[in-house]
Amino acid sequence: MKRILALLMFVSSVGFAQDETATVPGPVITFEEMEFNFDDIYQGDKVEHVFNFENTGDSPLIITNVQTTCGCTATNWEREPILPGSKSSIKVNFNSAGKMGRQNKVITIISNSVAPLNQIKITTNVLPAKTEN
Repeated sequence: MKRILALLMFVSSVGFAQDETATVPGPVITFEEMEFNFDDIYQGDKVEHVFNFENTGDSPLIITNVQTTCGCTATNWEREPILPGSKSSIKVNFNSAGKMGRQNKVITIISNSVAPLNQIKITTNVLPAKTEN
């Protein structure tokens, strides 16, 4: 009887361990990188970076909105569903006009992903505008 009870406990614990590693069904947005640093730029410079990602889930990913923290940051993204295994990107533009010093801009991606809010970030240090000699 003790052997049967021990065997049942072992089998049930293996079953629970497998459940913990199981993936949640649905679309999953997986970025190649979550943050990009432009380093030093000059006031008035306009810079851009492309954040690449893949839908690593099992159903189409639909991005419904991409929100920025200020008007100095603009985005462009694919409006069509991104099929499982397909790749896409979000282009982020930053205009440093009127900015000075360290800048941290968070971009929030709203989608039907299993984690519906994802964030990527750009940082830079804005130096005074170049002067003409």
